[in-house]
Amino acid sequence: MTKGFGRAATGAIALGLLTIASAASAETLLTLDARAQPPAAESGYLRMGTATSPSGHVIGLDNRYLSLDGHPWLPVMGEFHYARFPAAYWDEELAKMKASGVDIVSTYVFWNHHEEVPGQFDWTGDRDLRRFVALCARHDLKVIIRLGPWAHGESRFGGIPDWVVNQVPPRTDDPTYLGYVERFWGQIRQQLDGQLWKDGGPVIGVQLENEYNLTGQGQGRAHIAALKAMALRLGFDTPLYTVTGWDQTVYPPREVSPVFGGYPDEPWGVSTARLPPKETYAFRFDSRVSGNLGAQTQSAAGGDADPDIPHTAFLGAEFGGGAPTMYRRRPVFSPDDIAAMLPVQLGSGVNLYGYYMFQGGRNPEGRTSLEENTAIGGYNDTPLIDYDFQAPLGEYGQVHAVLDRLRPYHYFLRAFGADLAPMAPHRPQILPKDLNDLTTPRFSVRSAGDAGFLFVNNHVRQYPMAAQTGVRFQVELPGGALAFPRRPIDIPPDAYFIWPINMDLGAARLRYATAQPITRLATTEGPLYVFRAVDGIVPEFAIETKGARVSAASGHVNDGDQPGVKVVEGLRPGAGAVITLHPASGPAVRILVLTEAQAQSLWLGDLDGQPRLILTRATPVFGDHRLELRSLGDPDIRISVYPALKAPPAGLTATGRDGLFQTLEARQQTRALTATFTHLRDAQPVPPVTIGGPARAAVQPTPEVYGRAAAWSLTIPKDALSGLSDAYLDLSLTGDVGRLFSGPRMLDDHFLDGRPWQVGLKRFASLLDQPLILTVLPLRGDAPIYLQEGYRPALTPGAQVAEVRQVTLTPEYSVTVSFAGR
Repeated sequence: MTKGFGRAATGAIALGLLTIASAASAETLLTLDARAQPPAAESGYLRMGTATSPSGHVIGLDNRYLSLDGHPWLPVMGEFHYARFPAAYWDEELAKMKASGVDIVSTYVFWNHHEEVPGQFDWTGDRDLRRFVALCARHDLKVIIRLGPWAHGESRFGGIPDWVVNQVPPRTDDPTYLGYVERFWGQIRQQLDGQLWKDGGPVIGVQLENEYNLTGQGQGRAHIAALKAMALRLGFDTPLYTVTGWDQTVYPPREVSPVFGGYPDEPWGVSTARLPPKETYAFRFDSRVSGNLGAQTQSAAGGDADPDIPHTAFLGAEFGGGAPTMYRRRPVFSPDDIAAMLPVQLGSGVNLYGYYMFQGGRNPEGRTSLEENTAIGGYNDTPLIDYDFQAPLGEYGQVHAVLDRLRPYHYFLRAFGADLAPMAPHRPQILPKDLNDLTTPRFSVRSAGDAGFLFVNNHVRQYPMAAQTGVRFQVELPGGALAFPRRPIDIPPDAYFIWPINMDLGAARLRYATAQPITRLATTEGPLYVFRAVDGIVPEFAIETKGARVSAASGHVNDGDQPGVKVVEGLRPGAGAVITLHPASGPAVRILVLTEAQAQSLWLGDLDGQPRLILTRATPVFGDHRLELRSLGDPDIRISVYPALKAPPAGLTATGRDGLFQTLEARQQTRALTATFTHLRDAQPVPPVTIGGPARAAVQPTPEVYGRAAAWSLTIPKDALSGLSDAYLDLSLTGDVGRLFSGPRMLDDHFLDGRPWQVGLKRFASLLDQPLILTVLPLRGDAPIYLQEGYRPALTPGAQVAEVRQVTLTPEYSVTVSFAGR
């Protein structure tokens, strides 16, 4: 059970969840006491490395938050495994991450990707760590290196080479093992020469080991201390040293800072049913550990993370951007399943939001397969190649729908993270009694002084939440109680959001808003604050004007409950939904309120020499004085820009205005692509799925069974990629496991979960002159694996199915415009 559930907050005001009846309506007043101030910052406890770069920039960490150049810093971090993605496309993927609001790239350095043979190191091509880090720097992305030596990451032996596992006890102080580790880490240090923060590079930290809860002989805290001493001896002098803090992790206090995470499901679990409501969707106030994160080892002893809470900041490294697909458990995530985690974690006090994964990928080719599997003693069976992870950016670089939900939160943290980071979380007076309580409102406030943010979540994966009807909030602050909005609202099921409390707008103060802040933009007309409305809730803005006149594009400006307060009600969100504050002197302050759909199409980037807001359903890829717009399936590429461009660049045609925004478009010639498939052989009967492995659960079929798969020949037009940035093969299949081949070479594989399997073709362009071979291993009706409700085919226990329902080719159009020389 989540710690902090089912108890009242000490010192909270008497009103908890008060229902007030009247002749007109009933309202529920949700109350919270935020008068307590954040604890004093404690510096000097953690023994970190050199914090100052040659240019004078400083990374800091105390017991509350990170800092950058002396200012609180709440960055977004995204995991990207360079060796799991073609090096030819690193640059464009990093550009997408930067444009999506990511500030830090984290990456494992898998040992068995670089030293499969003792003493023979490969740092070339897709394994070129140095080039990858340099590209991160080019995109102004900081880097945290996850050194291992044990990584997990669904890799073979957790990333440790076979020859090490076959000779010595890994993850111990065994001298031979540590000698091999030191040789490997020495190679990494050479690759990072000149790339550390102290040398002017982007590498600001290293993570030691992963999910380390071993306490036997030659293990425990002393082993982590030995690894840190080794890292220092080799020259890994960085501002941050971290370890994962979940699943009873042990580490030497003061030497490292723990980082945390949480996932929307547990594919590493053994249940073949829907899981109970996950802790990930519940605010927590007493512990930083969010449920089962899939550590390969178990410890009965308590870990070191919770006792360290007074001395360490709440930093996240593995909040699921999706989750791996395991053979025995194949969850499918909605965008809300991932995005609803943000207000919960931030509202619980998280001060670094790190995703695992942000960029999907694929296992590289090696002398052996490099995936985790039970045949070699692994706890899980994962695909040989596929590591898409349902991440915001997929295995082939495609933008998954979840990214549109996440970006507004990332932009919020970039704009307002310095305000949020020092704020302490406060629990409401009434908490849900446990994780199964789906009716009690879930919310928190983070505040410092009278300023703060309200965090609300009404979404739990796979469980319908009750609508919260007739709701108002009352927050007790040092300066007095603030109740809002003026009239009760209904919070719909699956809604989640962050609302401001006493936000400083410079010329005025925003007492509250029933809309979520996204970003602020400096313009020649004065500052512009961008918000998003929440579907089903009418925006309301209460503004302490400081003498400024208030006007609104729609709705009404009314007097507030106190002198000098104006309330904007009834504003219709949209591209022209602007509230303007006209101070007696100085520039006007404007507030733009977008619809939820518009906020999901919002991107921020530099165009023609200045930051701009961009609304588009295409994917923008920003480069040096250039912009590429990619559109999957739609040849008509539309874009709205604010501030307007002085003149449209070649390739884009101005079409008018939409509210504040200049509208432009580029029309591409429609390409009708068709893939033909020919049946080659029927599936043969497959044996029942075996129960076994360390988990004593379903294990994937042995290699010989795959010969019983049904097979089809796929013919792709030879000119399919002509004039396109890519084309995607969409395979709608029913079965157990899909595999795609070119001759004897396996191009990709997929544990079928009911969704269409999408394969990008540009990286296989040279192979399209001959048919591809698709195989589908049959799914038995009695297979003891978890397929989500609505995705599992209806089969009797003795039946099996392997079929191709549909094969389509979807073109990805693109237009590239240049701003050079303008």
